[in-house]
Amino acid sequence: MDPAEALAELKQVSSQIDRVAIARRDGTIEATTLADPGTAERLVGAARAMIEAAERARERLERPELSQLEVATPEARVFAVRDGDRMIVATTGNDPIVGLVFFDLKACLHNLAGGLDDDTDEYAKDGA
Repeated sequence: MDPAEALAELKQVSSQIDRVAIARRDGTIEATTLADPGTAERLVGAARAMIEAAERARERLERPELSQLEVATPEARVFAVRDGDRMIVATTGNDPIVGLVFFDLKACLHNLAGGLDDDTDEYAKDGA
């Protein structure tokens, strides 16, 4: 599955997600629902900056590597999930079902990597 197909499928299953972008860890955007490339670059750049700040805090606290991040404001939320060399960044309204948004984002990355092909997939069994 290519990144554009993965995003199209994600938008079909997740009504909570407003905007979304898939990027490489270096910030290269592979696919986005945003019409303006500059806005997509700012979203991905902001997510990368938030992840880097969270990673610095994580290192100081001697915690395991960061895999997901949620930032909340009174009006909206930003979610970022990393898996391998990719990350997915999404925005939602102010009151999403957080666990479901993370599940949908992880499933999108997993689909992109070739997973979730059948009911015997370990990812699907774990419910992660």
